[in-house]
Amino acid sequence: MPHALLLSGSLGQGHDVMAEACADTLRGRGWSTETVDAMGLLGPAGATAGEAVFRRMLALPGLYDAFHFSALRPGTRLALLAESAARSRLVPEVRRLLEHRPAELVVSVFPTAASAVNRLRDRWPGMVHVVFCTDVTPHRLWVQDGTDLFLVTSEVAACAVRRYRPEARIAVVPPPLRAGFYTPPTRAGARAELGIPQEARCVLLMSGAWGLGPVAETARALAAAGPHVLAVAGRNQRLETRLREAARHEPRLHSFGYTERIPALMTAADLVVTSSGDTCSEARGLGRRLLLLDVVQGHGRDNLQHELELGRADVTSARPHEVVRNALAVLADTAPVPPSQPPSRAPWENAFAAALAPFFG
Repeated sequence: MPHALLLSGSLGQGHDVMAEACADTLRGRGWSTETVDAMGLLGPAGATAGEAVFRRMLALPGLYDAFHFSALRPGTRLALLAESAARSRLVPEVRRLLEHRPAELVVSVFPTAASAVNRLRDRWPGMVHVVFCTDVTPHRLWVQDGTDLFLVTSEVAACAVRRYRPEARIAVVPPPLRAGFYTPPTRAGARAELGIPQEARCVLLMSGAWGLGPVAETARALAAAGPHVLAVAGRNQRLETRLREAARHEPRLHSFGYTERIPALMTAADLVVTSSGDTCSEARGLGRRLLLLDVVQGHGRDNLQHELELGRADVTSARPHEVVRNALAVLADTAPVPPSQPPSRAPWENAFAAALAPFFG
């Protein structure tokens, strides 16, 4: 049985979702898989420090924009030094994983992990290394020598890869969805389960695993304006507490922390208000209209523009009164969501298999 090692990164949840999708598909085709968090391989201190730095950069207006567009995208010395420091910790840990159980395939869904694997190619010359990035413009640290195949989800992203490696082998694949989105509940069933009246307008509000932006204030303001609001805090425990408190005083506000019920929440909603990211693909898979929060700097700006280009999406600042104004306008201009067929796994699975075929037949 061939074996695949998948290297994710626990900054947010998008990397984990993509790693899980690849692992599910590989197992369905007879592979054994192991998924490892590259941030965890940095050790408790390294992982905590890395996340703290990233959170701090996002919290300061313009700082991550500056670092992303001026350092990560061109691959300046500053970016390469930051990568080198993390890679030096990762390389021995990845080597240990591969020595314990050699892999025919490694899929990196995190840029520093990709760099570490490429430093080990001489030890395992027959191993295939695939990098999977769903950003619309992968930055320089994603694209390095030693990678056999780049998986991206748009032609724009393919162009971004060729910026750094013109000869790179690239496959454009449909964005995979979490398993629950392929078998969602019915709209009526989801609404009955959540206590949402069948004819009421309903908005799903979420902003990534970290709950970026003034989600609690926005949830209160939206619910006070009329629609039912399904507000998700993700892994942000402080935000979860604030949402629960607000829901005690507003019957149209329904609060959630980290939850696996996103397919049901999305099915119940007429409109999904969210930050740019892989949640957008999930909403599109279920036929839901998007209102995008402009809260993610750097790569988030590029991803937001791409989502707007794909259609059935609008954009708003994260200021609560502007979110409410835009959401109400979109709801007024959007017919109630009709029953629809669940999305199919086949396009993603067939594209993924075709991309790997030159290496594994």
